[in-house]
Amino acid sequence: MTISGWNSKYEQISREFGYSKKDDQDSAVLLDSIIKKRFSPTRLKKMVCGKTVFVIGAGPSLQSSIDTLKKYKDIVMICADGAVTFLIQNGIRPKIVVTDLDGDLELLEKIKKTNTVFVVHAHGDNADRLDFVRNFKNCIGTTQTKEIGKICNFGGFTDGDRCVFLASHFGAKKIVLFGMDFGTRIGKYSKTNNADKKTKRKKLKYGKSLLEWLATKSKSEFFTLSKPIKGFKKITYRNLELNI
Repeated sequence: MTISGWNSKYEQISREFGYSKKDDQDSAVLLDSIIKKRFSPTRLKKMVCGKTVFVIGAGPSLQSSIDTLKKYKDIVMICADGAVTFLIQNGIRPKIVVTDLDGDLELLEKIKKTNTVFVVHAHGDNADRLDFVRNFKNCIGTTQTKEIGKICNFGGFTDGDRCVFLASHFGAKKIVLFGMDFGTRIGKYSKTNNADKKTKRKKLKYGKSLLEWLATKSKSEFFTLSKPIKGFKKITYRNLELNI
């Protein structure tokens, strides 16, 4: 079930960015036809519910987090796809990857047959890439508009904030953010070219506002090791263990 109030947030985003709701819906229908057997939401809930979850974004602070992340490999890590390359290069395989397929597709191809769960988002601008997930072992589809068939709407806009909405939806006890800076600087792993940086910054601003909204509604406890976010307790790497 979609989080209460999401539809009005989606209406705002569509107007602000000029997105076509019909194109978003058509893309969701296409993804539903491509995913023949989705990863069970019940299994996803068992992975997350009642647990501490690390959400990892591709912001500038990501690189400073690696030593800490290596210490906690057994914690469920939900990763925005821009951060996947960095984690894999450092010997960390996230349990869940949230992606709209604009990151390193070659790397996703290499790990598609593993136990990593891919939460693939369909929107109007990525319909031509959706067939890429046809043979993924563990895949669940999402949309930001009306749920249809096997396609769910957990809320969220960018890959990073969708990770947090996902964790909250499935009842994570504590959600800790790494590399989720939501500032004007764009991380080297974000796969954003110079022409798109203005739009990227605008999306990050919206992503942050959505997380602040989610913090007023969710039963999860929120923490961040990145830039301050209203509703999230700002902690340091040194006192992380005291909070999880």
